[in-house]
Amino acid sequence: MRRVTSVTGPVAALALLAAVSVSGCGLTSGSPMVDDVKPGSVGKGQPLKGADLTVTSKEFTEQLILGAIMGIAFQAAGAEVLDRTGIQGSIGSREAVKNGDADAGYEYTGTAWITYLGNSDPITDPQKQWEAVRDADRKNGLTWLPPSKLNNTYALAMNQANFKKYGTKTLSEVAALSKKDPKAVTVCVESEFANRADGMPGMEKAYGMKLPSGNITQMDTGIIYTQVKKGSCTYGEVFTTDGRIKSMNLAVMADDKKFFPNYNVAPQINTKALKKYPAIAEVLAPITKRLDNDVAQELNAKVDVDGEDPHAVALDWMKKEGFVKDG
Repeated sequence: MRRVTSVTGPVAALALLAAVSVSGCGLTSGSPMVDDVKPGSVGKGQPLKGADLTVTSKEFTEQLILGAIMGIAFQAAGAEVLDRTGIQGSIGSREAVKNGDADAGYEYTGTAWITYLGNSDPITDPQKQWEAVRDADRKNGLTWLPPSKLNNTYALAMNQANFKKYGTKTLSEVAALSKKDPKAVTVCVESEFANRADGMPGMEKAYGMKLPSGNITQMDTGIIYTQVKKGSCTYGEVFTTDGRIKSMNLAVMADDKKFFPNYNVAPQINTKALKKYPAIAEVLAPITKRLDNDVAQELNAKVDVDGEDPHAVALDWMKKEGFVKDG
């Protein structure tokens, strides 16, 4: 799995799993969400009126936004919501929902399958990946609602000047270019990506490319984006929902052989809470359906590029989409 190296970046944190415990995640704290909202296209009739629900998330930008979106939806549907978003690491928010310290949060299918459930091989079909996670997590007291198209996974990207120069649109075309013109394919990556089986080595094997070591430069995530934008490296490792892709107008290479794991976002609900408040599913369904990489890039950029508050960004989006209205 991947580690959290930037606010919007990877969605899992192997290095933190052993160190993070529920008691150390701040789960005894939290504050009420007090958004003045009423039902729009979701929450009509306030089917969650009288419910007390706790929403959680991890600490990076995308998760903070998703946690706020969920909490705002529950409020519009009539619930009193306790905000316990921003839990450090991956395992903390997962365990909170699992043990009932929180009722719900948006989670990633690939993170659950590989990091939490201990599988080494991802499932290439995103729907089947979600189904496998859903089925495996039933015994853990967790219910996974249908997934979104939002898939926060690895990719290679290039600036527009290099895109016009080389014209590659897929990783297969990058591989072909590396054979035709080896000097053209220089890549900036994180050290973890450079060495992981689901990173550079696996990608090279899957696509039949072998880059000289001098063509690969390792650096921190944030620097990768700026170096790719400047053209210091032809391609850079990025995360597909990062707001900097859009703000820097980078061209993302399609993973045409479906090598990288699927990290689709889906609501992860404590099963007991869902049985008590089954309307949770209908409240979240249209919102989850609307989430995709374009939405994520736009919202993440508002925080990471423009400096806006994640909760405010979530609230503005919920109103703009008509999911909620001002109270």
